[in-house]
Amino acid sequence: MPDLSTEQRDRLKDDDFAYVDKDGERHLPIHDEEHARNAIQRFGRTHFESKHAKQKAAEAVLKAARKYGLEVSAEDDVIKAAHG
Repeated sequence: MPDLSTEQRDRLKDDDFAYVDKDGERHLPIHDEEHARNAIQRFGRTHFESKHAKQKAAEAVLKAARKYGLEVSAEDDVIKAAHG
């Protein structure tokens, strides 16, 4: 997966990330297939401010996965978080 430079990351919109915390820090980029795949894998290692924030982020990751035709296992943390 290509790393995002600071400039590239700054050009992305908030909607290109699964989670934006209360301080405006953006986590889990999902703007392309490779980053969406990475977000699925890293989801369980990401800290969220609340259960609601985690569930919303999971929904965003799953939406990106569907968009890019990625398979998500029922065992993945993102699936568990999306279902509360």
